[in-house]
Amino acid sequence: MKSKILKNQRSAFKAMSMKILTLLLSVVVLSIANGQTSNKKNKTTKSKDSLVKSKAIVTKTDKLVSTDTIKKAKNFIEEQTVEADSLFIPAGKFKFYKKGAHASYYADKFHNHKTASGKKYDKNKYTAAHKKLPFGTIVKITNEANGKSVIVEVIDRGPFVRSREIDLSRRAFMEIASNKSSGNMNVTMEVLQK
Repeated sequence: MKSKILKNQRSAFKAMSMKILTLLLSVVVLSIANGQTSNKKNKTTKSKDSLVKSKAIVTKTDKLVSTDTIKKAKNFIEEQTVEADSLFIPAGKFKFYKKGAHASYYADKFHNHKTASGKKYDKNKYTAAHKKLPFGTIVKITNEANGKSVIVEVIDRGPFVRSREIDLSRRAFMEIASNKSSGNMNVTMEVLQK
């Protein structure tokens, strides 16, 4: 008799525990599904905000349509950002400033250091340092030896050597240099008049 009662109690316990487990699993699944939909809503608002911010910073955005590799019928759109490598040149004419000016380039040790204008110096951008020209001035530098030219923006003061007129970033200097191993050259300077 006791064994029948114990068997009935065990089977009742198993049935009740299965019902409780099923109920708990359904609650967990529903909460996860509800959490995912609310996260999707948050992600779309965040992505819209970040897109608005990125459009203000990036100069040009292109949309690239790609096909999904798993589901070939569906297309999705990726935003591809393209940043201009050189300076944006506003409309205007370049006015002659100085011929036969002695130009050199910044040492690598100044890379990522703050300049006098408050901007960080980047050796891979088209920037320059000049003693008198105002910050933000756009200057066209032409190598007198080979005729190559580059357009730079003045963001710093210097060079602090009496014989030199302008310090170029390493990239700007190497782009117009006829001899890559030299550290200086004679250039013609023209300033953008707006």
